[in-house]
Amino acid sequence: MVKVNRETVIAQALDLLDEVGLDAISTRQLARRLGVEQPSLYWHFRNKKELLGAMAEAAMTPHATAPLPAPGQDWREWFLDNTRSFRRTLLMRRDGARLHSGSSPGPADLDRIAHKMAFLAASGLPEKDAQMAMLAASRFTVGSVLEEQADADPGTARPADVPTIDHQAAFEDGLALILDGLAHRAEHAQRPAG
Repeated sequence: MVKVNRETVIAQALDLLDEVGLDAISTRQLARRLGVEQPSLYWHFRNKKELLGAMAEAAMTPHATAPLPAPGQDWREWFLDNTRSFRRTLLMRRDGARLHSGSSPGPADLDRIAHKMAFLAASGLPEKDAQMAMLAASRFTVGSVLEEQADADPGTARPADVPTIDHQAAFEDGLALILDGLAHRAEHAQRPAG
């Protein structure tokens, strides 16, 4: 019997995800791929939901290890870079946005998010706006990538009369709108009352 560790299970599960997609992934296929009996997977994960959560966390590693904003850094440039990094990371895996949707951030992720919001607040954005900006950018990005990945799915045929979407351009235009609105709010918050 082959012994596997948690990291190997996650890595092989992500490879399987890239091959068959989220809807087709199963613990039976994963066990066969690893050369183990299906019940042995439960040594590492209590159920498929726990496995999917670990896969989502591992898939986000490139974004989760990106540099945090530094004091004095331009918040607008950082906001754009951070959101683009999130998008690139979701696009690295087949069904990356679907895998990420509904996952919960772990303690390290929560610390990073708190640091990012504190940076935005220290840059002059009201705290509530900083929170809503992070949430809006995250949800916009996940939604954009969901659409892009669905459009790229070989099982999804596009009718001939439906124009092709430039997903990168659409994402950048939407991100610019979010940033413009946020910059307007920041400017308004910094004006003296009177």
